[in-house]
Amino acid sequence: MLKLSILLIMFPLLLSAQEKMVKTKVNDNITAKLPENFYPMSADDIAQRYPSVRKPLAAYTDDSRYVGFSINISATQWMPTDAAIAKDFFKASLFNLYDKVEVISEGIKEINGREFIYFEFDSQVNGEQHSFTNEGPMRKYAYVQYLIVRGKTIVFSFNCPLQLKAKWQQAAGEIMNSLKVKGSL
Repeated sequence: MLKLSILLIMFPLLLSAQEKMVKTKVNDNITAKLPENFYPMSADDIAQRYPSVRKPLAAYTDDSRYVGFSINISATQWMPTDAAIAKDFFKASLFNLYDKVEVISEGIKEINGREFIYFEFDSQVNGEQHSFTNEGPMRKYAYVQYLIVRGKTIVFSFNCPLQLKAKWQQAAGEIMNSLKVKGSL
């Protein structure tokens, strides 16, 4: 009985245990600290998780394949001086992707000398009511940052199922706060 009590006390602590982070060179201009168990997604994983004409610049996951971090170049073109206007545009775009969004935090912040627009939120996409698969709503935790560099917008995105949020929220913040972008891509 004592072992069960200790396990119940320790379980939340184990879930939120800090991931060991390692500096990862994404390309010649971008580095990030990622959990040491993250690795680049396979071409099949990318095709399944990011079904788009525009493939991510980079995408990483862990062995569970439920957690993901990706970097993309957006088609939208902004100037760095447009950050406040772009923030409202990006927020509206994000809200259009989901049936329900609960914002945890949002704003504009400086990281390693660059101005990033960020959104941290929980989302829900409702299942199709008359679908043969009868899937229920999909709920996720996400942390998305945008960086405007010489007319290009770089999108950094972390997401995981909502039930894993307690385990990954701290790591997501560390990843996003570690981003270093040099040059203009």
